[in-house]
Amino acid sequence: MSDDAERLVTEYEWTGPARPMTHAVLLAHGAGSDMHAPVLRRVAAALAAAKVPSLRFNHRYRTLGRKAPDSKAVLAASTDEAIAELRRRSGLPPERLVLGGRSMGGRLCLEWAGAHGPRACAGLPMLGYPLHPAGKPHLRRDEAFASVDAPVLFVSGTRDALAPRGEFELSARAIKAPVTFHWLESADHGYRPLKSSGRTIDDVHAEAADAVVEWVRALPS
Repeated sequence: MSDDAERLVTEYEWTGPARPMTHAVLLAHGAGSDMHAPVLRRVAAALAAAKVPSLRFNHRYRTLGRKAPDSKAVLAASTDEAIAELRRRSGLPPERLVLGGRSMGGRLCLEWAGAHGPRACAGLPMLGYPLHPAGKPHLRRDEAFASVDAPVLFVSGTRDALAPRGEFELSARAIKAPVTFHWLESADHGYRPLKSSGRTIDDVHAEAADAVVEWVRALPS
């Protein structure tokens, strides 16, 4: 595309070191948030401290100040643009790019990887993967699982109503590549812990960030 007027994604934020780098990470936002979501900023900062750069971006509807996400086709096209931008800024081949994010953003990256075949990316960190929409457990979002051949990290709360643990772990068996689950004790889909747990949401964000960093650093370089 020739200029920003023709682009779906015009807002990016790069965090981390300059080249050389072993991996670069895309952190896509959830449906009700944007690239400045606290958990995404926490993960980006933790990755930067580990000398792993990351790229965050806003889907078009957030840039326009809208609350409702764009159509599925536009969201998919925006994700494709953001991945191309990550490749451009990092200078890395696809097999060293790590694609993931929060809820809807992570799901879009997983679906992108499933549609692009072998060696499409190095791995997929999913922060609160939405296995089904709220209140609609019969509408499963696991169709792409069988097509994914990159390692996947699922960081989910033990109280996540959009991805109950037993159902989620059973569904993830369709993924042929290595799958890692990191369960955030007492956290819901929004990573909010029970008050009775004694934990704060900041504690949960820190744990999620540490889990992503540890997993990314263990990926083959």
